[in-house]
Amino acid sequence: MKPPRLSKLELRIMDIVWQRGPSSVREVLENFPQSGRPAHTTVQTMMVRLEAKGALKRVRKISNADIFEAAVSRDSAQRRLVDEFLGLFGGRMQPLMAYFAETGQLTLADVQEAERHLRALARKGGKK
Repeated sequence: MKPPRLSKLELRIMDIVWQRGPSSVREVLENFPQSGRPAHTTVQTMMVRLEAKGALKRVRKISNADIFEAAVSRDSAQRRLVDEFLGLFGGRMQPLMAYFAETGQLTLADVQEAERHLRALARKGGKK
């Protein structure tokens, strides 16, 4: 199943749940920085929407608080974001690699690690 598309706020909420594990709306809210913290009702609405999208699931209820846990992994959500981002470049990595190299965000060690990973995938019969 393809992970759902997530907004910036939804990703922030998911990040808190991925870090904390099963959490209530209040627990998620308390993990936002004090400045710029969304309203309780906003977080509650977003978590219900995340449940409808299949990103969160209710696992239990404590008193009147629903407890949610992640239904998708951080890795699968990140992969979807990367795939969508690469789609903006026609699926080509070269423009991104050039940009990252020019800005110093891509080091020779990063390239060497990528080469090792590609070789390992090729040995296993994966993508080349």
